[in-house]
Amino acid sequence: MTLDAVASAIRQLAPRLKSELGVAALYVFGSVARGEARADSDVDVLVEFDGPATFARFMDLKALLEDTLGARVDLVTRAALRSQLKPRIEAEARRVA
Repeated sequence: MTLDAVASAIRQLAPRLKSELGVAALYVFGSVARGEARADSDVDVLVEFDGPATFARFMDLKALLEDTLGARVDLVTRAALRSQLKPRIEAEARRVA
């Protein structure tokens, strides 16, 4: 799956992401962002919520993204990023919503 394909699919969800799930921003990182994804690759997504990142909002977003993309999604919040990985992830992250 390419970054353009992921971005296009997610952008179609943008109004719903904001109104129903309180998503402020979504970024793709990892193999998809680097253009190295294979057919069996997951999609790494960094999410920023307006307000608290509740378990329900987090899991609802993960399910919606997986259904939309037809791929496994690794979803993470900025607060959950390990300090060792944070600079690399932030450097390669591409905003898609």
